[in-house]
Amino acid sequence: MPSAEKPKRINVRRPDIMEKVKAEVVTHYRSELVEYLRANGSTFAYGDTGIRLAKEFGFCYGVERAIDLAYAARRHFPREQPVYILGEIIHNPHVNDQIRDMGVTFLSGSHKAADIDDLGEGDPVVIPAFGTEVKVNEMLKARGCTVIDATCGDVMSVWKRVRQNAREQVTSIIHGKAWHEETKATSSQAKAYENGHYLVVFDLDETDSVCRYITRGGDREAFLKKFEGATSDGFDPDKHLEAIGLANQTTMLRGETEEVQRRLRAAMVEKNGEDAIAGHFRYFDTICGATQDRQDALRDLLSRPMDLLLVVGGYNSSNTSHLAEMGEGKLPTYFIKDASEIESAERLNHFLQHKQEMVIAENWLPLEGELTVGITAGASCPNNLIEEVILKTYELRGAPASEVLDSIRAESADGMAQ
Repeated sequence: MPSAEKPKRINVRRPDIMEKVKAEVVTHYRSELVEYLRANGSTFAYGDTGIRLAKEFGFCYGVERAIDLAYAARRHFPREQPVYILGEIIHNPHVNDQIRDMGVTFLSGSHKAADIDDLGEGDPVVIPAFGTEVKVNEMLKARGCTVIDATCGDVMSVWKRVRQNAREQVTSIIHGKAWHEETKATSSQAKAYENGHYLVVFDLDETDSVCRYITRGGDREAFLKKFEGATSDGFDPDKHLEAIGLANQTTMLRGETEEVQRRLRAAMVEKNGEDAIAGHFRYFDTICGATQDRQDALRDLLSRPMDLLLVVGGYNSSNTSHLAEMGEGKLPTYFIKDASEIESAERLNHFLQHKQEMVIAENWLPLEGELTVGITAGASCPNNLIEEVILKTYELRGAPASEVLDSIRAESADGMAQ
């Protein structure tokens, strides 16, 4: 049974601290241009270059809360006292760089500067938005650490379902990326109870492999090898696929998760009959609302005439990669972390999420004639990075950033005067 004890947790969101934190966040991430676009129908044109911005993009509530907590933690404790964070607060390199530069010490990742073994009684530790594994929580508790928990509420809702499954000896089939921090944390919840188990499926091909095993059986060892690293210790497909419950990483494509659900349910109906399905299959919709809003907004944007799409965000961001995936099937789409990837109109460095590699797009930006550029960004991308991408695009098309910003200021002034 899981321990009822948890590490000591504190609330660092005191009003005096949060007033300063919000001012810092505005300074670091605000964008005058993006705010103008948001207030003016998400469209803008200057010269012969038009911009269409998705209606929903960028920071979600969970990301904003996580950043606020990391900033507040550093302000809450004396400067001479180290403040630690388990890993990336969110999947955006600029935000993580900023948190490191504020004096927060990372315990993993490219910014790693200490280990959990270095922690002691009372040391403050921030848990990132993705949450963390049960065993890590237990380590923090054993060391007497003080925890600032920035875990997203939508992630914790999935944990609740997975723990319920484990308690009732129902195997959680998790639609997600087995290597992702969120899915690792969610998977660990399935083992919080002695007889709990999980299996992670990444895509529909892996889902079909599970469905075939449910309906036809198969080579047990081959199955376990195929899903190596994506199952709980002691997982046995001959035992633990009898009763299953579908959960998901909150940032997956809703349509794909729904198809995973449909196929697994159909397999269980084929094996056990419709009348018995309640005892063998359960499903809860746990896609994050912000993830869905951004996917819906991009779907609407893609229905409008555009020449190309720029998707801005961290390359290890799951929700951003799915936005790029949606665009790739419709028009030329370029997934970039920031404006530094735009070298010129002839060369752009971008990330192919389905191959997990960087490539160079040549002659990607036409320099003559009318052009409409679509823009969207993942839930962990700050507005200032979106602005820099838009302004860099305009500069390559012959419109200096100062002219573009002056034009929106003039339009804003005119609007206020009327």
